[in-house]
Amino acid sequence: MIRFEVGTDDLLHSRFGISPAFELGSLLRVLDGHTHHRLPRAWAARLAPVFRQLRRDTDLGAVLALQTAYFGADFPVQPPQGLAQTWADDLAAVRATPREAARAEVERCLAARPTSDPHVLAVLRGDDVVDRVAEALDRAWHGLMARDWPRLRAICERDVVHRAGRLGGAGWAAALDGLHPRVRWRDGGIEILRSRTHGTVTLAGEGMLLVPSVFVWPTVATHRDDPWPKTIVYPARGIAALWERSDPTGPDALADLIGRSRARLLVALDAPASTTQLARGLGLAPGAVGDHLTVLRKASLVEGARSGRSVLYRRTPLGDALAAEATDPQA
Repeated sequence: MIRFEVGTDDLLHSRFGISPAFELGSLLRVLDGHTHHRLPRAWAARLAPVFRQLRRDTDLGAVLALQTAYFGADFPVQPPQGLAQTWADDLAAVRATPREAARAEVERCLAARPTSDPHVLAVLRGDDVVDRVAEALDRAWHGLMARDWPRLRAICERDVVHRAGRLGGAGWAAALDGLHPRVRWRDGGIEILRSRTHGTVTLAGEGMLLVPSVFVWPTVATHRDDPWPKTIVYPARGIAALWERSDPTGPDALADLIGRSRARLLVALDAPASTTQLARGLGLAPGAVGDHLTVLRKASLVEGARSGRSVLYRRTPLGDALAAEATDPQA
């Protein structure tokens, strides 16, 4: 078990972040078979051929050699600076890595997971290792992640809205409730059960970085070494349903009743979300989402409430009942 001791100042300095680079690294681990997690069949069928081609045509093998754990080498996965983190931000951080720092990370990873592949070793020990790793990562991003990222990012953003509100309003115990079965709040600290590492870590007033993730599911990851702050990466709310239903187009009976797009919106509102988040998550135009929400609101199936600059929509009890009936596999 690893335990993070939380002081009175840590709540003020804790924050959320979204990490496209961590998501890409985790997806690569899944596709390379270094995790028990498997992609939904439709995703795997689409991405596996692209992954194989990238391994043939790029230096992706060198990137994979750095994947010793969820975080692997530090220079391909820099800590996110906030919720607006983009792939361009992450790629720029990789390219800015000093050569000596990259070399030190390479040797650490090779010591933990040796390889005899001559091409991989030539890339990792070459003077241009940073540029070649960055180029391979960029090719992998555009080949494997870019298409799905707006929808996946929207899921992570919705999780942040939910947990940030609970953290600010009711404290750590409320924010961590349901975060992961292995994560708990106990006696003034955050405990990660059955962790690969053990010990007690004091946050020392610097707070915690909480990162919702798509591809870390169904487990949870922690980081406590520089350059990352003390971090918990956890499965975003609703991601299990995405894996179980890789193309959620809305239950047929509900779609027949209120229309397919409105059915998808109603099912997607298992947690509050803005028009923009729903549009990204479902691949619909924001204007169309707004029109459909107006109809659902008039039918008393959803309601909206302002939160800062956004209006968050949620299902009403009637909407919950209708969505539950439609998604019940026994119905």
